[in-house]
Amino acid sequence: MIKADQVLAGRDAVLRATGHHPYARHALARGDEQRGWLRDGAVVWLAPPGVWPAAGAVGPAAPAADLLRDLYAAGDLPAGVRLPLPRAIVDELADRLPLTVLTSWDYLFTTTPPPHRSGEERVVRLTGADHPELAALIEESFPTSTSRPGDAHIADWYGIRDGDRLVACGADRSRGDVGFLAGLTVDRRRRGQGLGAALTVGMARALFARYDQVALGAYLDNVGAIRLYRRLGFTGTVEFNSVQLD
Repeated sequence: MIKADQVLAGRDAVLRATGHHPYARHALARGDEQRGWLRDGAVVWLAPPGVWPAAGAVGPAAPAADLLRDLYAAGDLPAGVRLPLPRAIVDELADRLPLTVLTSWDYLFTTTPPPHRSGEERVVRLTGADHPELAALIEESFPTSTSRPGDAHIADWYGIRDGDRLVACGADRSRGDVGFLAGLTVDRRRRGQGLGAALTVGMARALFARYDQVALGAYLDNVGAIRLYRRLGFTGTVEFNSVQLD
């Protein structure tokens, strides 16, 4: 049994209950019919079957962890499912459920377009004809990236060229009400030349034409990237762990 103060039906109801939380605005995809539960200020939701992530949570950690435990007990969150959850909630959940922390990362966001950055005018939208070159750049310079050409969740690709050579690229994984930058990659031989900053600012500016919030994710051990993103205005932060329920 799931003990809740209120049962929530549909994206709009779940989003209102979160107070339009900056992460929930991204995670709650438009067109999906999420189910949610409110308990002592915490909101937990389930996505429809086959949608990733399968669930999410925001708000006070202890009641959120209690709701997730109830969903696990009810079979709505089976063993093996992987979830991105705020780190404070994971800390509480570890006392309630068997889980493995896979990665730690920060959801960084801004509601203000970035100041002009030298080189941002070189950022262009790429096309399907660029996919082989994109794939080669990512494989060589960011082989652990989960953003790849052909991914149906990627709306667009952007890049910077030096002559005919693609030297930087990034994916538009916008979702819900938030423009989202992913898979930002710079040619290993061209790092330290400001290309990463130019790419980030150019892409953010393009997405601000459609969204009032732009965000990205950065692994916690990528200290240099986090420092750069904060300098570029991505100062809003929600701390996450990606976990697997065992």
